[in-house]
Amino acid sequence: MNVDKIMNDLEKKHPGEVEYLQAVREVLESIEDIYNENPQFRSANIIERLIEPDRVLIFKVPWTDDEGNVRVNLGYRIQFNCAIGPYKGGLRFHQSVNQSILKFLGFEQIFKNALTSLPLGAGKGGSDFSPKGKSNAEVMRFCQSFMLELWKYIGPETDVPAGDIGVSGREIGYLYGMYKRLKGAHTGVLTGKGLNWGGSLIRPEATGFGAIYFVQEMLAIKKDTIKGKTISISGFGNVAWGVALKATQLGAKVVTISGPDGYVYDPEGLSDRKIEYMLELRASNQDIVRPYAEEFAGAEFHAGRKPWEVKVDIALPCATQNELNAEDAKKLVGNGVMMVAEVSNMGCTPEAIDEFYANEVIFAPGKAVNAGGVATSGLEMAQNAMKMRWTRHEVDERLLQIMHNIHEQCLKYGRRDDGFIDYVKGANISGFLTVANSMLDMGIV
Repeated sequence: MNVDKIMNDLEKKHPGEVEYLQAVREVLESIEDIYNENPQFRSANIIERLIEPDRVLIFKVPWTDDEGNVRVNLGYRIQFNCAIGPYKGGLRFHQSVNQSILKFLGFEQIFKNALTSLPLGAGKGGSDFSPKGKSNAEVMRFCQSFMLELWKYIGPETDVPAGDIGVSGREIGYLYGMYKRLKGAHTGVLTGKGLNWGGSLIRPEATGFGAIYFVQEMLAIKKDTIKGKTISISGFGNVAWGVALKATQLGAKVVTISGPDGYVYDPEGLSDRKIEYMLELRASNQDIVRPYAEEFAGAEFHAGRKPWEVKVDIALPCATQNELNAEDAKKLVGNGVMMVAEVSNMGCTPEAIDEFYANEVIFAPGKAVNAGGVATSGLEMAQNAMKMRWTRHEVDERLLQIMHNIHEQCLKYGRRDDGFIDYVKGANISGFLTVANSMLDMGIV
């Protein structure tokens, strides 16, 4: 495999799709050696088949706002790879959504889902519609129109979407209601459902909980624990909430949250009440964190800045792709950070990761760290199929075991001769081998 040639050819076919091309390059550079050592992969052109999605669905979504105006957004579903199970991946409703972002997310999902060891293929979808500032009725009308097109292409054994940025329990409810009406059946076709109608306990917290379980595994290798560690996080949505909740329960001190307006530094750390307030802020439809500093004495708001300038032991980007760049990485390194783990998908730029590696800061990629979300979605699918619900403890125990197993896979393929663990390489090789060998087993299809 010649990575540069493959990337040049891919860029010619998909010019300007920066995020997608970035994600593909990272994986190819990690798996190049093992790919070239296995001629069966080359003879079956596994890479050429893996880097292109099975199909890209694009459709218009007309809907009516509360003033009676007809609005039109674009809807997408990228069905990337189904070698090990039905397509699985979230729907993102945000004004930044475009084909490149969804293809990068769908490509990352291939390896993330494979790492869980659950029978899940990879997909991603969404729309450039933003629920922010919209009434419940407007969101419902949009979701119903979106599903009116999407329902033809999904199903419990075909493609199982979930939530992502801008798609929470409310949106999943509206989407599922329309799907059920169109299909005339109650199935496990969406995950992140309400607890009254097929949802799983711990699903809202799962991405954050799983990330902290993975960080615990990373610390255990160093014969250390999370107790007493200071942690900076970005964002203040569901993912950041889950991280803050579990880290605080385990005795760590989370000292930052952030939004588009800047970040809040709280030297006392987040308490139960403060974590609840994060949810209240999110529910208020205000995409800002300044009110936190006004609510709690001692908290400082830093307008237009990112939390990576704060001195902490562990940094956990939880917001969006490429949110932590090389300059941010240098600040963290200069302040003596010991560990960085992406909870957002591709949360760090390649230059930031290079900075961490150059200074032997332990770093782990989102496809391993944040896999707890899709893993618990897979557990929701299992419960739906069996027409039963596991207890909170049962789901949490399964999540903990899955994150432990993912960490073990990263160690298996990522430990260097000098003892340093390359989590990026470990995660990519493990996920790739699972999918590539499955593709070989099934022939050219």
